[in-house]
Amino acid sequence: MSPVATERARRELGFYTLAGHPESPRDLVHEIRRAEDVGLDAAFIGERWNVKEAATLSGAAGAVSESIAIATAATNYSTRHPVITGSYATTMHRLTGGRFTLGLGRGIKPLMDMLGLPVATISQLEDFAGLMRRMWRGETIVGHDGPAGRYDVLRLLDPSFDEDIRLGLTAWGPKTCALAGRAFDQVVLHTFFTDEALERCVTDIRTAAERADRNPDEIEIWSVFATVTGDVDSAVLLRKVTARLATYLQLPGYGEGLVAANGWDSAVLHRFRTDPVVESFGREMIDQTATPDQLEHIAGLLPPEWTAPAAYGSAEDCAGAVRGQLDLGATGVIMHGATPDELAPVVEAYRTVAAE
Repeated sequence: MSPVATERARRELGFYTLAGHPESPRDLVHEIRRAEDVGLDAAFIGERWNVKEAATLSGAAGAVSESIAIATAATNYSTRHPVITGSYATTMHRLTGGRFTLGLGRGIKPLMDMLGLPVATISQLEDFAGLMRRMWRGETIVGHDGPAGRYDVLRLLDPSFDEDIRLGLTAWGPKTCALAGRAFDQVVLHTFFTDEALERCVTDIRTAAERADRNPDEIEIWSVFATVTGDVDSAVLLRKVTARLATYLQLPGYGEGLVAANGWDSAVLHRFRTDPVVESFGREMIDQTATPDQLEHIAGLLPPEWTAPAAYGSAEDCAGAVRGQLDLGATGVIMHGATPDELAPVVEAYRTVAAE
């Protein structure tokens, strides 16, 4: 076995480093160090193809931390050769003493189209997960021909490997949640999920794990919960809430998935997308380019119940809302859209309540 530590403590509080559009990727250095200082359990890395390339950020996070768990949420299996991905994950695993999770996602269609790659299917992700685990055990895979691709030889250049590396998956639909339950170790859900959507995902994941003869209690299920703490003005809410949700909704396929997961009215999504202001963005993402006036208009297009699934208010209010996500079945909560500095009072309030 690898000499790295394999014991994993229960992790409940996480955050996304470099959430949104940071001025510099170097902001991660302060965020990761500060996250450990305030007692956050896990840092998640979302990949964007600008200055948020996942492998580079993962290495930086591992180098400046000692205890916090680090996970991609998510990268894509098809943008790197399996041997490169396997090597990347093994390097991170040993660099961090076993704190790393390789988190995969199906991909966002407009972005994958830009690369000439399809959005990943369930069978491709399951096949790829199997390839990773076999290579991490030191296997040489010859003549693979499966959903994840055709490869003459797949092998990490050290036959002594026997690595226990966690695999994660971003999920929201029943089929992807079932895949997570039977083949992955960690699941990251989605922002702006209703209570009912969260409970349904938890049930789907745990049921699939049991059917696959896996222990469902060993799978981490992370709720992604927009967190806006303190007295904030309307401009902050527009940027952190309206812009974020609007960007999800404007993406073909992605918006439909979120609406379907929550059981929302698809006619509202249609009216949103055909609004002249929304149409004016074309291929530009709303959260990157929208002005305050445009966001004010867009906010009027979104029903209040669509932005309600989030934590708002004082540190105590936010801590209580986070606790509520765990009560619904999540094992951890990613407090999205906030930095460790902003989350420090929430973490303190949460730990105080948890200790009582």
